[in-house]
Amino acid sequence: MAVIFEFINGFHDTANAIATSVYTRALTPEKAIILASVMNFFGALVSERVAMTITHGIVGVDLKEYVILAALLGAIIWNLFTWWRGIPSSSSHALIGSLIGATLVYTHNANDILWSGVLKKVVVPLFSSPLIGFFVGFALMQIIFRAFANWAPNRVNKGFLKMQVLTSALVAFSHGTNDAQKTMGIITLALITGGYLPGGAGVPFWVKIVCAITMAAGTAAGGRRIMKTMGGGVTKLTPPGGLAAQISAAVVIEGMSFLGAPVSTTQVITSSVMGVGSAKRFTAVKWGTAKSIFFTWIITLPSTALLGGLSVFVIEYFV
Repeated sequence: MAVIFEFINGFHDTANAIATSVYTRALTPEKAIILASVMNFFGALVSERVAMTITHGIVGVDLKEYVILAALLGAIIWNLFTWWRGIPSSSSHALIGSLIGATLVYTHNANDILWSGVLKKVVVPLFSSPLIGFFVGFALMQIIFRAFANWAPNRVNKGFLKMQVLTSALVAFSHGTNDAQKTMGIITLALITGGYLPGGAGVPFWVKIVCAITMAAGTAAGGRRIMKTMGGGVTKLTPPGGLAAQISAAVVIEGMSFLGAPVSTTQVITSSVMGVGSAKRFTAVKWGTAKSIFFTWIITLPSTALLGGLSVFVIEYFV
């Protein structure tokens, strides 16, 4: 089930890394997906700080294997629902929320959740990372406007299109660095609770390889529904705007990965795109679409906690 979640995470979040390049026509969808698959694979292998947050920083009690299974089921259900609706939601917060809900129902109390860790590594980044992405995107776009104000538009667009290939690779690499590690963490947690690893163990290398390959395979499956929303549903992007959004998102995601915070690639890229659009004028952003996305962000944690808890209840009742 962890591999299934990782695969869904790949095609669910692929659009986030490549939608801007596809929308501005810097890359064809096929080339963008291949590039994202390769960079997701390598990004997944470079660190395990986020994975350790999932393994040791959310729950402070030994769980049964079926509780972890229930957490994965809750996250999978939410990811498939939001993918079907074409809504950019967070796979990261879906997994964390589902794990918290499953643990609450299993233990029948809230004392075994490491709330300080949840606050510092989940809740604070949940709100701070999109804000940072917005303001970095806004500032970077303003700099581009001023630096290239006297250039011919065709010349500017041609140059930025080429540069977007590089920034697309950077965003995909960052996505692998952060998102792939959540599943590494949950598998490591399952291995520890099952007695296959000691309590303080890190992520086994074979787990990294499995997650990296699965993330890349999911990425190759594509995510065209969400790509439509991300590429043009929030604001009309030009090549300079696409570049600014991608650089902003990559900087924020890499910074949060360094801190071990499992942030939402979806949220960061979406808010960066909004910042870029706002740099032109605030009316350039389709705030109705943005409002729907924000609403989904807010309800993801409680909704997936409910799904994870319900999954534990169903498994306990029938099995």
